[in-house]
Amino acid sequence: MGPYTGGQAEYLRVPHADFNCLKLPADGTHETDFILLADIFPTGYHGCELAQVSPGESVAVYGAGPVGLMAAYSALLRGAARVFVVDKVQERLAKAEEIGAVPIDFGKGDPVEMIKDRTGGEGTDKGVDAVGYQAQGGDTSEEEPAVVLNSLIETVRPTGRLGVPGLYVPSDPGGPSEEAKKGMLLVAIGRMFEKGQVVGTGQCNVKRYNRQLRDMIVEGRAKPSFVVSHELPLTDAPDAYSKFDKRIEGYTKVVLHP
Repeated sequence: MGPYTGGQAEYLRVPHADFNCLKLPADGTHETDFILLADIFPTGYHGCELAQVSPGESVAVYGAGPVGLMAAYSALLRGAARVFVVDKVQERLAKAEEIGAVPIDFGKGDPVEMIKDRTGGEGTDKGVDAVGYQAQGGDTSEEEPAVVLNSLIETVRPTGRLGVPGLYVPSDPGGPSEEAKKGMLLVAIGRMFEKGQVVGTGQCNVKRYNRQLRDMIVEGRAKPSFVVSHELPLTDAPDAYSKFDKRIEGYTKVVLHP
């Protein structure tokens, strides 16, 4: 994202730092919580903002990676009554359950039906796609770029809202079909229209949220560091990236210390 390299380096040149940087308390507390303000906490919150999650509502979050867990956590911070989190990695689902969300293992069945069974057949008020175009189906490990969007359309009740912070791209050379390679997916737009749903998409503008989220951390209202499973020296980065990519040994989120 841009010409400035070295994001994993010990030192980083930050153009226009007086505008881009966020001032933190000088006492050194909440360090790991503040690290998550750089990306995943605002992005998860952004998904809930796109879906306009309100107090008392039910929410389905597809994907329990770092952003999905932050979306579920943000939904609870915003007062959601019930939050369902869909994934098949057990460590991720356990993290979701820790914060009070309902884990849904799509490896054991259709997540749409499992959520509807728990909502009297109605589905949820809101939904968040925290997966994006690299989604996989339940029975195989092959990419199904539109599977989460189509599942959300079925999961969310009529007139509900969908927030899509999950990444979708205009071109994907490794896409499973010629259409997918051009960023064109088979989305059930007719079903969405029939249900009168609204969808919000787009990359997170971190600066829109990071000051408020910082203050929630400082005041003890939010502790996003629950998602961090490992804090390691920078020399362990290659092994940590590999294990995170393979979703093994409980690697849900890694903080690297130079």
